[in-house]
Amino acid sequence: MSAPVLAELRERIGFRRSLVARFATASAFVLAAFPPAAIRRVLVVVTAGARPAQADEVLRWRTDVNSVSRRCAGQGCLQRSIAVVLLARLHRRAPTWKTGFRPDPFVAHAWVEVDGVPIGEPPAVAHFRPVLRVSARR
Repeated sequence: MSAPVLAELRERIGFRRSLVARFATASAFVLAAFPPAAIRRVLVVVTAGARPAQADEVLRWRTDVNSVSRRCAGQGCLQRSIAVVLLARLHRRAPTWKTGFRPDPFVAHAWVEVDGVPIGEPPAVAHFRPVLRVSARR
């Protein structure tokens, strides 16, 4: 993805939270190397049967991911968004995952949402045209 962003919030987290976040982040780096359609298929399978996530949970998981990965805390929006979905699923929850773009100037981005609200994202995300979307289905 190519959206320019400011460095994300990072904080000290406990050993267990760090370990789980590192697992999700490492898995996300592998998955992010796949073609977009394959990423979507994997996330559809991963989120199947999960309960919808709450905004405060997703924000905490997003902070955990940023805290263990400089790439995710920087310009790694694809890896960050995938890692947040994977981390949420480890807690039996799932936010909505989206990728999209803004045409002029062209910028691509990936993010997570809860009830249609982007979590931890700047207001400019509202101007992106969604391309891929994965929501939890029971």
